Amino acid sequence: MTDAASFVRANTVRSAVPLVPEIALYLAAEITPIWQATEDWLHERGIAPPFWAFAWPGSQALARHVLDHPATVAGRRVLDFAAGCGLAAIACALAGAARVEACDIDPLAVAAIRLNADANGAGVVALDGDVVGTACRWDLILCGDVCYEAPMTRHILPWLRQMAANTEVWVADPSRAYLPRHGMAAFARMVVPTTVELEDRTERTVTLFRLLATAMAMAKAGIADMEAGRYTLIATQADAEASHERTMARLRTRLADDSHR
Repeated sequence: MTDAASFVRANTVRSAVPLVPEIALYLAAEITPIWQATEDWLHERGIAPPFWAFAWPGSQALARHVLDHPATVAGRRVLDFAAGCGLAAIACALAGAARVEACDIDPLAVAAIRLNADANGAGVVALDGDVVGTACRWDLILCGDVCYEAPMTRHILPWLRQMAANTEVWVADPSRAYLPRHGMAAFARMVVPTTVELEDRTERTVTLFRLLATAMAMAKAGIADMEAGRYTLIATQADAEASHERTMARLRTRLADDSHR
């Protein structure tokens, strides 16, 4: 067992996912302990915050949709992009995808993906590193909750749009701050249970979009003028930014309070 896998097991509890109870994952029981534990790793190894330790609303919605509609992935090559805990990838494998890959730049996330896939008997290949810039080898790319920070969105969106010219790209988003306002065709929506500690509310409404590659494709989809009101997002960008900042501020405050106890 690698150090990363040992860390994941020691700091998580295998739990059923609220919207996808068929799948149990190694998840954090509380936010503060896992954040503090990962802070120690940050100093030693440069590990990112433990986003992999939570089943975020976007990945839950993707997994639920795939399991409810297995024909959408059956026999296809699928990538779960910025996969975190690997929930969407596991759902695709269980639904009959021909090959499933899940990528993340965080080595702890990659360890979690492998542990979670093994625990659920799912054939998932975990990729360690940034796949942005890679030539397309997938029939479907899944992106759950990837538009929560401006630098990340600027980094990934051009490549995802390039991929969308040759393959299907789904984006599942609960009104994160930096979700693109153009080139998105909604095809499903669902309410996902969450916690006030993590999301500042008890549920999030997640919309599943197909990412469109070009302005011509947007026009054909009839959504070339979303800002004029043809498609309304669940919350404004300002609301989403404020919610994200409140969540991060609560985490920083709790960490500071606990460090002084």
